[in-house]
Amino acid sequence: MNDKNKLSLPSKLNVLLVEIEQHKTTPIEVSLDPERYHIVRVSHSGLSLLKAVESLEPDIIIIDIESPDRDMFESLNQISNSKPRPVIMFSEQDDTNTINELVRLGVSAYVVGEINKVRVKSIIDIAMARFSENQLLKNELKLTKEKLSTQKNVEKAKLWLMQTKDYNETQAYHCLRKMAMDNSQKMDEVAKNMLSVAAIFEGTK
Repeated sequence: MNDKNKLSLPSKLNVLLVEIEQHKTTPIEVSLDPERYHIVRVSHSGLSLLKAVESLEPDIIIIDIESPDRDMFESLNQISNSKPRPVIMFSEQDDTNTINELVRLGVSAYVVGEINKVRVKSIIDIAMARFSENQLLKNELKLTKEKLSTQKNVEKAKLWLMQTKDYNETQAYHCLRKMAMDNSQKMDEVAKNMLSVAAIFEGTK
């Protein structure tokens, strides 16, 4: 992948560490270089997790929890939809359905068992790389859908002009293009406005 397609990262990463028992997350803290990572800790709570993400805007979220509850699922879902971040979860829960659901909700790495300080750095690196790749794929998919939607609107508007104005396809296209240029709008905007007007006229017949 070209460098220009990679998501840029700050030189120092803010890490939101969500915990139940502080002593269990000690391996995480001792394994991360303070010159590279700034750790902020919060106690486990779905509400505090959402508030922490909104106020602290962490670059990465690390969660140590025995078993994720419904509040955690809902929080992760909202974070994934509105403020996506790479999420790493250490847990004792090894249920396949639970893991699959968490991955669907944006968890980039799920580790079962005790935290091994030797592995923490590599787990974070892999999770961030996976998150970056997934975000790029989502962005590409979004752009593709927008492009297809634009093409669809323009084609519908052209067809309407051809049917109502007796234009050929080239004339219909140039008509849309001229209207877009004259009004400093995109062709998709002109096409959607035209289709809205057409729908009104069709409804009054």
